[in-house]
Parts: sequence; C-alpha cells; structure tokens
Amino acid sequence: MKAFLTILKYVLLLSISAALMWYAVRGQDLSRIGHYIATANYFWLSLTLTLSVLGYLSRAYRWQMQLNASQTPAAYWPVYHAMMVGYLANLVLPRMGEVIRCSVLRRTSSVPVQVALGTVVTERVIDVLVLLSLLGTILLLDFNTFWSFVTKQLLGSNYDTLARNRTPLLVAAIIGAVLLLTAGYALIRNLERLRQNVFFNKAVLFVKGLLAGAFSVLKMERKGVFLLHTVFTWTVYYLMDYLAFFCFPETYTLDMRAGLAVLTFGAFGMAAPVAGGIGPFHVMVQGILLVYGVSKEAGIAYALVVHGAQTLLVVVMGGISFVAVAAADKGSVLTEAEALVDEPLTTE
Repeated sequence: MKAFLTILKYVLLLSISAALMWYAVRGQDLSRIGHYIATANYFWLSLTLTLSVLGYLSRAYRWQMQLNASQTPAAYWPVYHAMMVGYLANLVLPRMGEVIRCSVLRRTSSVPVQVALGTVVTERVIDVLVLLSLLGTILLLDFNTFWSFVTKQLLGSNYDTLARNRTPLLVAAIIGAVLLLTAGYALIRNLERLRQNVFFNKAVLFVKGLLAGAFSVLKMERKGVFLLHTVFTWTVYYLMDYLAFFCFPETYTLDMRAGLAVLTFGAFGMAAPVAGGIGPFHVMVQGILLVYGVSKEAGIAYALVVHGAQTLLVVVMGGISFVAVAAADKGSVLTEAEALVDEPLTTE
C-alpha cells in the first residue's frame, strides 16, 4: 500500500508538471518557438553554464563551512559530491535530494544525517530570506511591473473577485488560526503522555540534531567568508538569468531589473515540489517576461533553453559525482536513502 501511495504521489506531481507545460505552450506557434531555440546565441548560454559550475563549487564550500561549525567536519570533495548527487536526485524525486545527499555524506564522511539535515534546513532558510529580500528590491525598483505580474498573470480575473469580496480570505485566516491554536493546546495537554512514547523521544532527538546543524552558522569562525559565498552564489544565479537574455532578439534589450524579476520568480518556480521545477519554472518565467513585453513564444523558448541547459549540467555533474561516490563506497547509497525515508527518525 505504501509503495502504491508513493507511486501515486510521483504520478500526480508528474501530471502537474505536464499540465503546467501544456498551459505554457497552449495556443502558441510551436514552429516559432522552435525557431527561437534553433537560432539562439549559445555563446551566452555557455557562459552561464561556466558561471553555474563556479556557483556549485562555492555552494559546496559554504555547506562544508556549516558542517565544520557543527562539529562534524568533512573534506571538501565528499561534501561536493554528496550535494551534486542530491541535486541529481531532485530531478527525479522532488525534495528527496536533500535527504539523499545527507545519506551520501553519512556513508562517505560519517556525518550524522540529522546534523547534515540541520545544515540543509539553515541553507534553505537563508535562501528564503534572500528571496524575500529580492522581492523587496523588486517592489522598490519596479513596483508597477511586479504588481502587474501578480494581478494579471498569477491572479487574473480572480483579482477583481478578491478585490470586491475579501470575506473568503478573512474566513480562511480565521479557520487557520483556530486550527493552529487547537493543535497547540492539544500538544500541551498531552505533553507528558507523549514523553513516554518511544517515537516521540526519537523525534525529539532528531529535532535536536536538526537544531545543532541549523545553528551551526552562529558558531562559525569566518562568518564573513560564509556571507561572501552566499552573495557570490546568488550573484551567479542572477548573472545566469541576465546573460541568457542575450541569447534571443526579443530579450536582448531587457534591463537588469528584468533579470532580477526573472531570478526571483524563477526561483519560486524551482522551489515547487515537482521534479526539477519542470512546469512551474516555465510558467513563472514566461509570465514575468510577458509583463516586460516579451511574447509568449519567446518567453517559453527562453525558459526552455535556460532550464534545459541547467538540467543537463546537473545531469552531467551529478552523474560524475554519483560515479565518484559509488567508486569510493561499495554499498548502495540509494538503498540506504530509501531506508532513511521509511524510518526518518532513526538516529546515530
């Protein structure tokens, strides 16, 4: 039954990706999209791929700094290979890559999974804070374009309905608050009983491991270097999107603010729980480019080329890392990762 539910989940996510891709290309001239892709200037794309490699190397070094600060040091290349194997897994198993890369690191460097996951949680929190900062920057630099995207592309006709009647939003907020308070009250009332439960105690130990990794940044000796790598990584992400504008005639004249908007909304698309962000990324990028005056055909061509190139790069780099890990470890990394998912609260 569990295997069936797992298969059903991934089939559903795949269906969502397919539906969003259909939505992005429906009613468009496919031959025109093909022409844009065939005539693109791939010199600029190759430059973005070179920057991507540097970004992955920097991100791996930043993760190593977190692990060292959490008193679970690991050599650079095992950390890098674990990270790339995780990114490769995310192309097939949405969000499972984070668990798999921590499992790989346990096998290659004996880093406890819960501690490694804690550092990954911190990494994701930092990413969210950066994205919120980017949203704030867009609001300051290009509010009209940003608001146009939200009201016209995301909400569409629903915006007018919500503007006229805010009651559904208010009711949803009240229901959410009541459910949250009820859950908190039930937890407090049954806390002593929960403490006698073996699974609850395992959960507590697991969360403590997560917190140890999550607060690793506070124990870091070279916080400035960590911040520098964070800024460098996101600068690389920005340049990847902006330089790709020069691949197509319709995006060639877009300014740096458009690049910032594409980076922000594209990142939200990539964060969606579908394999490799396929579908959400394309819809989001096509939508924001449409607001900047780029046709739907050119917008989806841009999204396809950029996403396709980055996916191919992850397949190549992640494949190399998988081979390197397999050569160093005769056991099955993926088998252990599956066992970890079946029993996520196992501690060292």
